[in-house]
Amino acid sequence: MAKAEAAEQKALGAKDTTAAAHAWREAGRLWERAADRETDAKRRVAYTVKAERARTSADDPQLASPANKDGPPAPTN
Repeated sequence: MAKAEAAEQKALGAKDTTAAAHAWREAGRLWERAADRETDAKRRVAYTVKAERARTSADDPQLASPANKDGPPAPTN
């Protein structure tokens, strides 16, 4: 799990899209492996969701950027 989180951080900090996509795919593989080893059903589902999100982020880098939870930014003049 820590390796998957580290791979996600690497993807977020990547300087180019190829490196980011590679890191997201690696994170997806690591989350999937964690899900396969997990005995708790709730955590297994959470890890599977994270694996799918990481793979989606590899295919569409715009989805990988952190979401703004406060809504759109206020206009500046």
